[in-house]
Amino acid sequence: MTPDFLRSGYFIWKEAYMVYQTGILRKAEPLARLERAKVLFLDRLSYRINASSLQKTDYTEPMEMEKRRVNPWSASTTKELLEKINPQMMKYAGYHPSKKAYSGDVALSSLQNSSRNKIVERKYEIKGCPVKGGFAQVYKAYVNSNPDEVVALKIQRPPFPWEFHMYRQLDQRIPENQSSSFGYVHRLHLFSDYSILVCDYLSHGTLQDVINSYAVTGKPMEEVLCIYYTIEMLHMLETLHGVGIIHGDFKPDNLLIRYSRSNLTEDGFKERSGPWRDQGLCLVDWGRGIDLHLFPDDIEFEGDCRTSGFRCVEMQERKPWTFQVDTYGLCVVIHMMLHHSYMEIVKKGTSDGGYVYLPKAPFKRYWSDLWKDLFTKLLNNNCGNDCELLRSLRKSFEDYLHSDDKLVRKLKELLAKQRLLLCSA
Repeated sequence: MTPDFLRSGYFIWKEAYMVYQTGILRKAEPLARLERAKVLFLDRLSYRINASSLQKTDYTEPMEMEKRRVNPWSASTTKELLEKINPQMMKYAGYHPSKKAYSGDVALSSLQNSSRNKIVERKYEIKGCPVKGGFAQVYKAYVNSNPDEVVALKIQRPPFPWEFHMYRQLDQRIPENQSSSFGYVHRLHLFSDYSILVCDYLSHGTLQDVINSYAVTGKPMEEVLCIYYTIEMLHMLETLHGVGIIHGDFKPDNLLIRYSRSNLTEDGFKERSGPWRDQGLCLVDWGRGIDLHLFPDDIEFEGDCRTSGFRCVEMQERKPWTFQVDTYGLCVVIHMMLHHSYMEIVKKGTSDGGYVYLPKAPFKRYWSDLWKDLFTKLLNNNCGNDCELLRSLRKSFEDYLHSDDKLVRKLKELLAKQRLLLCSA
């Protein structure tokens, strides 16, 4: 039965939602504040709906309930999960909670582009302008003024310990030989008004920077380079999904570039040994991460990531989803590498009377058939765990590269050129 407050207030909520939508579509200023207000509005609505339904349910363990759809990003779900894992959080290395407000010499609210050399939490000396997100700012900082010990400070208000939990779960579940692909957090300083996440600092830019470097020249990104980064991303998601973790915000801005300390050689590429072990990508920003171990095995997710261009088919059609949020993001990133544009999808009929989703942009004649196979399989995958599919796709791209020594040689040269261009810039 529909709760009375929802039945009576439906049109009020709908009208409020349309006001936010209209403003965003018209790019009303300040747009970032309006988008954040819309996110908070939807979370409040989700909380009221969930609170009403839970009042009728006698339960003691959050999420230990009959199968239902859950928005993993709603304020109510996050609150339930944090309460459930709090005893575990208290045992994490680097977890420094306080019930008091932040009281350092520098007010965190005053940090701006001119904050260079200011000291945060008595030891972190800010050395770079912030990278601004929806709810947080990320700064480059020296530890105890030591230029050889550089970290990234993610300062967030309101405080958000969930990302720290996700990083510690990665530490526990990801094999050591793959851990460099998923970032590392040293500690979390948690206050009543702010949180300060201290992470490894990678200085070589993002995959978005690589894509932009080709877009500004009007030249396409070489296919062998697209294949290499596709292998890296397929391997990432295969590993993550295999240990019950969903990233939830898979996009090129969150994929940092890793370079080997020594020059790449043609040897070791197939085994990922030598310099190739340190070369690749690093997936960061785990604020939307989903820990499947905290949910029933048959859980179905609902909710919209609300990131333009990265809403999976299921979100667009208001269907339940799980791993599709990541694999759709992967398809968008690959599309951006190939076409320098976000992906639009179309529904095409098949000979058996069904339909498939495919990218609207055509595949180039001189491209490998691997691309069409990848998009067709990932955009139309409705099964549960997708690890076997990701593994088979990765193997097909790896076999393609390994089939010709000239491709590996060209890849090595392109990565060296990329490093020279972007790192010098």
